[in-house]
Amino acid sequence: MVGATAATSPGGDSLDRGTFHDDYRSYRVRASSAVAPDSFQVITGPRNDDVVLIVSGLNSGDPKATWGPFWNRLKPQAKIWVEEQAFRIFYRRGLASASAIRFCDG
Repeated sequence: MVGATAATSPGGDSLDRGTFHDDYRSYRVRASSAVAPDSFQVITGPRNDDVVLIVSGLNSGDPKATWGPFWNRLKPQAKIWVEEQAFRIFYRRGLASASAIRFCDG
């Protein structure tokens, strides 16, 4: 199962929202655009090229989760943990309340 998290400050890239960690790896959250993004993605890997999760439909209020091939096999509680951490990081910049975490349909 996943461990404790630690958020970090976003870098100079305006699409980067920040990172979170489990016991094994670091995950980066990136918005689809700098202004009113409709989606974000969670990536990992040494070159940040392993797509864990894409959440779309943020502006419509109907978020959908699309999991990367390897990550689709995670247990439901691990998927929920990744989604919760990603939403916290994504909304941390004040676009919405971090307590307004939504569960994705997908």
